[in-house]
Amino acid sequence: MRKTIRTRFIAAGGVAAALTLAAVTPALAGPVGTGTHSVASAAATQGDPRNTTNRVANFYGAYIDAMWDNEDAGSAADAKALRAFYLSTAAQKKVAAFEAREHADGILFAQNVPVKWAVTYTGSGAGHSTALVTLTWSDGKNAEISKIKVQSDLATRKITDLAPAD
Repeated sequence: MRKTIRTRFIAAGGVAAALTLAAVTPALAGPVGTGTHSVASAAATQGDPRNTTNRVANFYGAYIDAMWDNEDAGSAADAKALRAFYLSTAAQKKVAAFEAREHADGILFAQNVPVKWAVTYTGSGAGHSTALVTLTWSDGKNAEISKIKVQSDLATRKITDLAPAD
């Protein structure tokens, strides 16, 4: 009887060790990929559709993905649909005016697409929330970055204003 319990205990420990090793090994390897394609290690990502900063992050992530995949026939339609969903009518008009005047994308304030983005909550008041979007334009330690101040309405959660940050 004791031998059976000990054998089961050792077997269970071996299975647990193997499962742990299988789960940890990819994470220790870090990003994996070939060429310009990479897959990040498994990490939990979460959000809250009621949170305006999360919505700004969701918008910029999806918008940059759509713009990055510009060879996909549907990417322009996706970007347009994202603008209509996440931006207020007034913000859409402001973006269109910027694009007509500057011949650049009015969401990214640029003619190209960044390789990375981050969104940080910066405050709220008077029915609005503000976030700072940081766009990274290349890899490496001397990567160029730009920042965009984004204002959202707390009631509708729509982006109501975008402007380059100093």
